Amino acid sequence: MRFKENVANLLPELKRSISAMKISPFLLERIQSTWEHIVKYNLSESGVHAVSIKDLLDQEEIRALPEFSLGYSQTNGTEELRHMISLLYGGADQENILVTNGTAEANFVSIWSLIEPGDELVYMLPNYMQIYGIAKAFGAALKTFSLREELAWSPDLDELKRLVTPRTKIIAVCNPNNPTGSVLSEKTIEEIVRLAGKVGSWILADEIYQGAELEGPRTQTFWGRYEKVLVTAGLSKAYGIPGLRIGWIAGPKDFIESAWAYHDYSTITVGTVSDYMARKALEPKRRDWLLDRNKGVLREQLKLLNTWIAENSRVFKMVLPKAGAMAYLRYDLPVNSTELALRLIREKSVLIVPGDCFGMDSFIRIGYGAEKSCLLAGLERIKETVHDILR
Repeated sequence: MRFKENVANLLPELKRSISAMKISPFLLERIQSTWEHIVKYNLSESGVHAVSIKDLLDQEEIRALPEFSLGYSQTNGTEELRHMISLLYGGADQENILVTNGTAEANFVSIWSLIEPGDELVYMLPNYMQIYGIAKAFGAALKTFSLREELAWSPDLDELKRLVTPRTKIIAVCNPNNPTGSVLSEKTIEEIVRLAGKVGSWILADEIYQGAELEGPRTQTFWGRYEKVLVTAGLSKAYGIPGLRIGWIAGPKDFIESAWAYHDYSTITVGTVSDYMARKALEPKRRDWLLDRNKGVLREQLKLLNTWIAENSRVFKMVLPKAGAMAYLRYDLPVNSTELALRLIREKSVLIVPGDCFGMDSFIRIGYGAEKSCLLAGLERIKETVHDILR
């Protein structure tokens, strides 16, 4: 009963705050921030459930924390952290890296630095809609190309060719993709680079899920393929430590110098403790442990989700994700995706992401990286609601 009262109280406030905004509401983030700490079963996340400080640091490092100075950190990231991040990108050094408060700020600063009113941005859909919303607010002329379900969530390259013109300022992609978990082929990456080079546009590649592959090698990066590539990433998804709020931009040195000035006007610097713990996380042995831990969780729990989908195949269909902790499910029910999500919140205390957040009804995104008990209980409650609707 208390849960239902909380939701009822939150809904009017949510509607008022959205109506007051001067930019388009970021529906996905608003849904998550409103309910993720209220529901009992949160299946809305796109990353693996987080590690703790005691998992990340050894006992000596933990004992040293109380003596840690809480002054300002280096505003563009400490030299050591930028050096460690640069090692992820062949040929880069610390001057190619700007450390930001999460990949969200990395994306924001990148768009803010580049887009002027009327500039053309070609954007992948479905996608995490942050870059789209920011670019729209800054007056960009937006074009979209689609990942096709019938192509296992790959793009139609002929469609992309038609969209890219000499006016194109940025081609923006998310690879591995949120929400589908798909990965661009080498052929597709090469074609995007070719098209960008032909017209002199930037490529903005959000690669935050790189390292969360279920099978096979690490996803190929756009870095190093073209002189006007920006890569944004961070520790929230593949590494499973979103609470540190550590992200970064990897880019040409002159761009990074310019973007640092924009960062001065936004958050100024990341937290001192976060910078310190990020350095520890990116030490090679610890980095490998984090990535292996999370891949193990994903492999085990995708099997559980696959079994559940097979049991409910009358309603749900899924193209298997290749990376990330999210699955994009098509459903066959006479109900809108947001209505379905709200019903699950009210009746079952389960949070999923409706396809409306990606401009696609009849889909939901389920995060299968939650703790195992949460995932199984949440899926059971989704099944109960589906059966109620079918009856």
